[in-house]
Amino acid sequence: MSLEQLIKKCIKQDAKAQSQLYKQYASKLFSLCLKYCSNYAEAEDVLHDAFITVFSKIDQYKNKGSFEGWLKRIAINTALQRYRDDVGVYDIINEGNIEDVSVDLNDDELSLDFLLGIIQELPNRYRLVFNLYVLDGYSHVEISELINISTGTSKSNLARARLILKEKIESYKASLNSQSL
Repeated sequence: MSLEQLIKKCIKQDAKAQSQLYKQYASKLFSLCLKYCSNYAEAEDVLHDAFITVFSKIDQYKNKGSFEGWLKRIAINTALQRYRDDVGVYDIINEGNIEDVSVDLNDDELSLDFLLGIIQELPNRYRLVFNLYVLDGYSHVEISELINISTGTSKSNLARARLILKEKIESYKASLNSQSL
């Protein structure tokens, strides 16, 4: 069955088509949800809520752009909505200029599980900005609109996230080096 046929059946609330669509995209979207959530269970909740939105709004997909991109936007927006509803997530305001540091996420010594783990450990506001900017390519202006913060706060949160990640990576590498001695 083609994607177009699958979508048409999902619009008609065909349970088999919905199940097929879920099976086809759940793992990709779950990986995306993990980036925005602090743990596995929370990512499962966001994925579930995202698919509820997908199935209730699938008739709004107009074959413009990729369907997978449309699904990803829904999953990201679902995760962001969870944090918008969480009082205190955005309690850090722009605290002035913070020196931005670079973080090498392509270091061969670092496993993907380790990197995902330390990103998930970031405070919510830092993790959201880091993921949106670094991993998903949003601009600070877009981030400020998505999560209702100023562009300066977005830049500050990104710098703080990078600093935390750099410190965790350096600490991890130091512990690896001390174990090999």
